[in-house]
Amino acid sequence: MSDSQSVLPQQRNTLDHAASSYLRSAMHQPVYWQEWGQPAFDLAAQLEKPILLDVGAVWCHWCHVMDRESYEDETLARTINEHFVPIKVDRDERPDVDARYQAAVQAISGQGGWPLTAILTPDGKPFFAGTYFPREDRYGRPGFERVLLTLAQAWTTRRTEVLESASSVIAAIEHGETFSARGAGLSLTIVDKLVQSAVGQFDPRNGGFGSQPKFPHPAVLDLLIDVAARTGNEAAKDAATVTLRKMAWGGVCDQLAGGFHRYSVDERWIVPHFEKMLYDNAGLLGNYVHAFQTFVDPEFAAVARDIVSWMNEWLTDQQRGGFYASQDADISLDDDGDYFTWTREEAAAVLTSDELAVAELYYDIGDLGDMHHNPQKNVLYRRFSVPELAQRLQRDPAAVERILESARQKLYAARLQRPTPFVDKTLYTGWNAMAISAYLDAARVLDLDPPRVFALRTLDRILREAWSERIGLLHVIAYPEQPGAAKPVAGVLDDYALLIHACIDAWQATGDLNYHHSAMQIAERMIELFHDAEGGGFFDTAKDAADKLGALVARRKPMQDSPTPAGNSTAAAALLRLEALSGRSVFREKAEDTLAALAGVIEHYGLYAGSYALALERLLLPPVQVVIVGEGEAARQLAAMANARFAVNKAVVVLTPHQALPAHLPPVLQETLPHLPGLESAATHPLALVCRGTTCLPPAASAEQLLEQINFELQGQDG
Repeated sequence: MSDSQSVLPQQRNTLDHAASSYLRSAMHQPVYWQEWGQPAFDLAAQLEKPILLDVGAVWCHWCHVMDRESYEDETLARTINEHFVPIKVDRDERPDVDARYQAAVQAISGQGGWPLTAILTPDGKPFFAGTYFPREDRYGRPGFERVLLTLAQAWTTRRTEVLESASSVIAAIEHGETFSARGAGLSLTIVDKLVQSAVGQFDPRNGGFGSQPKFPHPAVLDLLIDVAARTGNEAAKDAATVTLRKMAWGGVCDQLAGGFHRYSVDERWIVPHFEKMLYDNAGLLGNYVHAFQTFVDPEFAAVARDIVSWMNEWLTDQQRGGFYASQDADISLDDDGDYFTWTREEAAAVLTSDELAVAELYYDIGDLGDMHHNPQKNVLYRRFSVPELAQRLQRDPAAVERILESARQKLYAARLQRPTPFVDKTLYTGWNAMAISAYLDAARVLDLDPPRVFALRTLDRILREAWSERIGLLHVIAYPEQPGAAKPVAGVLDDYALLIHACIDAWQATGDLNYHHSAMQIAERMIELFHDAEGGGFFDTAKDAADKLGALVARRKPMQDSPTPAGNSTAAAALLRLEALSGRSVFREKAEDTLAALAGVIEHYGLYAGSYALALERLLLPPVQVVIVGEGEAARQLAAMANARFAVNKAVVVLTPHQALPAHLPPVLQETLPHLPGLESAATHPLALVCRGTTCLPPAASAEQLLEQINFELQGQDG
């Protein structure tokens, strides 16, 4: 009997049927990979084999390393296929699966990250877990084949012990991921403690929090900006502004194209992990816009515009709408960010001698660079401001700026000639919603129309293609073009909560009540599917989810930002925003109960509780609504003044006189806006209404009067 005849039909690599870019990249490997699903678990049960679970992502460098070293190795593949049923999971496509097995890795090894490597019982309970394993013994880690053979033997000879261990891990996951503790009460004292925690970890020399590696923590940065503006807290202001400035000057920021890499491996923000993620850039775009709003530093506005420019070029489907998921770090496993880095010789080949003389100082391009794998490779980062560089060179600042811009354009044009890292064009609902909100923020504050148009086009596509009242919300809006139909992936809590925010932001940007209606429908479905009526808070997956395989049997209430805003905080904030527009008290009750359920433990999450603190501010600070009615330049001036200063509890909406009629307004505004004196002449004399809670000030007709009213309403709020 030939080898092909002896192999059962299902015992083959089945990833050629997958839609995910990450899974399809492994379809030619000799490992008999299966997609996560009932057939794979049935196969493991039928063969009485443990499962080898690999969770990774298309942008993950060490996932690619492990693929090449181990999973493309014919000898190791035979070992895997003989002793295990291997399942490969895309963590972006299945965040619910990833989150639970990440908890298992933490429980078993104290580590986390990708690739996630776990050995499971046939029903999916983990009894061994780690991250990257080298093919042979090195880096102080055991070789992967030795690990696999040891675990296969344990499954055969010590199965009772293995099963007991797996059950205890599942119990630990469920306890750790649903644990909550109600505190003494909800107050801004909790916010103050979280701010103090962030400020206490702030690195005043280099910006950021803690030492290496450094991540951006967008929710904490928004919290610090808000608290600095509301209370005058100078320490919070310094922590936010220094961090944003140091990041913008560092190699973690793409100095040629704009946008940010995922994180920095060093404390100075110079050498990044080079992958670029949609969620990071959406969060940071919001940070820089909010910092510009509050501190009026033009550098922050410039960074925000550069993020939009890079996203427009690389991460958007401009025709149909939609933000792509990520850009990879590398071209191949033999490089480490070579696309983004430069030797001095490479820079000299494309720049004039005058441009090189200026650029090598500004970007620190030297013969000795920053990369371990190739010491000649330089990460571009800014050492000086333009005035400082001009003084150092004893040249006119304007001339230096022109030379730098010419050098930047030439370097970027030359970089575009290099093989380009892969862009994953999958559209994920939650990440797209984050980007929609950030684009609408940028459009509003920076007075840019194209981001507004694109954000609304994208939101319309999501509501059209990924949402229905009957089925609910999908996690994946669209995959890259692939043969065959992709299986729908159900939306998780993050998708619902973030999309509610995007719909509210779209209503504020347009005055189109349809977006408010969509937000209400999605919120009601979110409560129905995810809310825990007994314990409070929200589960991350639907209560009636069909997929309860493996660790998905463990219920989970996400409460920490890692790396996107926590699902429970985001859901609570969304419900509070809707309550301020709809008057639906049930939304506020569920939001307050959610925040209360976490209050007793949230301080321990520190930097990872920024979104919780922002949601708590929304609960405790009266919502301030600024409604501008009118059109033309006068209305634009009022809007510009209304948008000055970021405040998490402030909302600004610009309506035409027609949109200010009761039929076009959410319920709360129906009670106040149509009765305003002067509304009948708003078409020619725009006016602004500032309301704090249910109390409104007299309409303001000038920008100066409006600013005075807003400052009065926001000044010194302490709940």
